[in-house]
Amino acid sequence: MKRKATLTALLVCAFATSGCAVVNQGEVGLKRVWGRIQPEALEPGFHSIEVVSTDVITVPIRTSNQTYDLVLPSKEGVNIQAKISVLYRVDPARAVDVISSVGEEYEQTLIGPVFRSQAADVSAKFLAKDLYSAERATIEKAIAKGMSDILGARGIIVEAVLMKNIQLPRGLAGSIEQKLQAEQQAQQMEFEIEREKLKAKRAKIQAEGDRAAQLIRAQGDRDAQLIRAEGLTDAVLRLRAIEAIERSSNTKIIITDGKSPLQLNAGGVATDPYSGK
Repeated sequence: MKRKATLTALLVCAFATSGCAVVNQGEVGLKRVWGRIQPEALEPGFHSIEVVSTDVITVPIRTSNQTYDLVLPSKEGVNIQAKISVLYRVDPARAVDVISSVGEEYEQTLIGPVFRSQAADVSAKFLAKDLYSAERATIEKAIAKGMSDILGARGIIVEAVLMKNIQLPRGLAGSIEQKLQAEQQAQQMEFEIEREKLKAKRAKIQAEGDRAAQLIRAQGDRDAQLIRAEGLTDAVLRLRAIEAIERSSNTKIIITDGKSPLQLNAGGVATDPYSGK
């Protein structure tokens, strides 16, 4: 009876000290036994633990979005109000290192300070107007790279830095907009001038091509005339004249140069008196 009571007490004690932990999708679980984090992370799912000595810390490994409001300095010394988002995630293979070296408040302890430092360093290298131009993307990439160089070694992956809202002093914003418009107009004028140059160049090339084609045609005509002239001998000319007269049934007036006279016979057929034909 006494043995049964002892066994029952042990079972009750074991049941009272046993528990479970659930790790959700997009997380890893870190088992902490007597305050020491175990080196192997727990995959998503159901896990049984001993609640007296052990607890489980869940660490998100999916992409997280942290937004910061801060004042950035520009190259010309203007303070710029900015709202910027940082997209990051914890490397699953380094989750134990992150929690062991930084703690569960790694966003406030590590990510925030590193972001503010890099954002100030990068923005100080650019003019205020750059935040309204294509340089904005360059600034975002530069901040993200600076953060990656520091946080990557600590197990945190920086995916992107996004500037969501930029506010300049009222007077400065107006002057920057006017300056940007002037630059755009200047670029448009340069484009128009370059286009006109290309059109003139194309017209010149076309005119030169037309002149070359005319010269080629003229040369061809002269060559053809020379070939025809070389083939028109005196005998050929007399023969063609006789053939033309024979084909005609009208009254004929024959004009010769005295060297190749023609005459008509009784049948109206032209003959060459020199040949007798």
